[in-house]
Amino acid sequence: MANFKGHISTSATLGLAYGAAGFYYWQMDWAPAVLGAGLTAVGGLLPDLDSDSGIPVREMFNLAGAFVPVLLLPRLHSYQLTPDQMLVILGGIYLVIRFGLSQVFKRVTVHRGMFHSVPAMFIAGLAVFLIYHNPNIYLRGYAGLGVMIGFLSHLALDELFAVDFTGTTPKLNQFAGSALKFWSKSWAASLLTYAILVSLAVPAWIAWETQSAQARTPASPVIISPRSMSQR
Repeated sequence: MANFKGHISTSATLGLAYGAAGFYYWQMDWAPAVLGAGLTAVGGLLPDLDSDSGIPVREMFNLAGAFVPVLLLPRLHSYQLTPDQMLVILGGIYLVIRFGLSQVFKRVTVHRGMFHSVPAMFIAGLAVFLIYHNPNIYLRGYAGLGVMIGFLSHLALDELFAVDFTGTTPKLNQFAGSALKFWSKSWAASLLTYAILVSLAVPAWIAWETQSAQARTPASPVIISPRSMSQR
């Protein structure tokens, strides 16, 4: 399988291209373009959260503990909370992710299980789409898609490195088919994964339809044209 350096190099390169496309092609402001680039790079590391090694898992949950509160900050601000209230909530979210969720994750996941799968890729993208608060629904989609692009690059690299090209005939090793999959050997893990996927897809679809409908009304302040993203 590809190593950590290979995954981060690939996802970071894709992130630069994705951010550049947002800035130049869709004429976004630099902030959401950079956010999309960063999320793409981070997405390329997410599948290794089920790694047997303790160091990548610890570092990834440290990063997630810092990144998730940043994405939630605009949403908390919309609730008109005081700065002290937001600090307490954001600090609590970090502690839950870093010391609570990480322990639960290590207990319920196995390496190359359902977290290394196509449904998990959609779960990661939908989670970012729902967490990220922005009146422009297309910017939320841009952020979620960036995570999925990075996630997919990780899965694709793992499958590519599962092929041995050194001989006259390419051969598959023991890890072949364990990344780009839709089901695992565990039916319980597979069903739980799809249940999580549906539970995220439904509110994401509702949010998309609601904000898209609002954007189509003349009185709506939400502008949906890609070229208008620079105004948000």
